[in-house]
Amino acid sequence: MNPMPALSPHLKQLRLSGILDSLEARNRQAIDAKLAYTEFLALLIEDEVARREQKKFTCRLRRAAFRSNKTLDQFDFDRLPQLNRALVHELATGRYLDERAPVLIVGPCGTGKSHLAQALGHCAVRQGVDVAFATCTQLTAALNAARATGGYERKLANLARVSLLIIDDFGLKPLRPPADEDLHELMAERYESAATIVTSNLKCGAPHFLFNAAKIVMQTLLPESLTFSLL
Repeated sequence: MNPMPALSPHLKQLRLSGILDSLEARNRQAIDAKLAYTEFLALLIEDEVARREQKKFTCRLRRAAFRSNKTLDQFDFDRLPQLNRALVHELATGRYLDERAPVLIVGPCGTGKSHLAQALGHCAVRQGVDVAFATCTQLTAALNAARATGGYERKLANLARVSLLIIDDFGLKPLRPPADEDLHELMAERYESAATIVTSNLKCGAPHFLFNAAKIVMQTLLPESLTFSLL
């Protein structure tokens, strides 16, 4: 008698239908290796745990909305010998997430700021952390759109709550009202409560900062930020 068809509805009822994917192969393995029942059961449970962890990872990765699937393994450190590799690999461990520390990555266009930021975000996702990635323009536009529909406070709260927020291309365009105030409010809400990574090709003191509230936002981050330059 083949018990497989009878198991299917019960496993689905228990929300363990994923076990069906490996049940036949594990059953054959157990027969061939003459495994004990508990060993067979342990293999099935390990498969189910691995499936659920992979599903969580996939969902977190989708919610993060990275521009591309960049990892540290793909980053060409040799191209930037002045880069502090030790700091990058320290950040990859995720300790700054526990410390809720801001991270500022600065450097000219094309030096790999976005790659590094997304790679660190990818590391965080693998560590089970919820991540949100957006360019500065996308972020301020989303907040402004939420205001237009009466959902600004909810959107702000969601962004303030996410464990790691990555803001790419900060200062690429001048910030004008209400974008400057929105971004400053978001940074103030996240200060010392959640980690934030910001990439920018600007330096504090640059003339561009004299014309908008970007200076205020950067000053919110800079005093205690882990900063490294790709210059």
